[in-house]
Amino acid sequence: MVLGPWSLLMAGRYIAVAGNIGAGKSSLVQFLCKHFKIKPFLEPNDTNPYLADFYKDMKAFGFHSQMYFLSQKFKMHRQLADCKEAVIQDRTVFEDAEIFAANLYRQGNISARDYGVYRDFYKSIVASVRPPDLLIYLKCSLPAMKQRIAKRGRGMEKALPDAYLTKLNKMYSQWIRRYNLSPVMVYPTDKLDYLTDFIYKQDLLDKIGKYL
Repeated sequence: MVLGPWSLLMAGRYIAVAGNIGAGKSSLVQFLCKHFKIKPFLEPNDTNPYLADFYKDMKAFGFHSQMYFLSQKFKMHRQLADCKEAVIQDRTVFEDAEIFAANLYRQGNISARDYGVYRDFYKSIVASVRPPDLLIYLKCSLPAMKQRIAKRGRGMEKALPDAYLTKLNKMYSQWIRRYNLSPVMVYPTDKLDYLTDFIYKQDLLDKIGKYL
């Protein structure tokens, strides 16, 4: 763990990490938590009771799965708001709504009625939560994402079609251009050694330091 100037810089800061499936979010969160005194708030994939069913039938379970993520993110935001130490969040509530839920609605996997209920809940959450001090958007190509997805071996993810991941990438690019709630740092993660190679690690830390 590295303290000193970085610990002073990070005290009380809220960093959020955004990016598509397989972009490297969890790896970045683990890296920063390992090297600095930062408390992680992780994506609640393992506790989502609808997730396995969702990947089998998106239309039947899309709304249920997204409402679960939205409610858990709201709970997470309330918890991190009370933290006096530095915190880092793996995927934001903004992505849940602006990327994943919106994509399901456009594809016809969430009805207009259910999507209206979801958006009302989302807008209330955004109006009441603290935005990040820095949002790090991990930009990643389809081949690199697929390589990471295959490497970590989650069966549900490995079955995702290329068209689905490509669509999400496009929506991420559109969303990040209009996002204005906090400073945004765009960082490319196609190179799979960006967290093991010293030069890439130092470049990443220098960029984060400049934003903070």
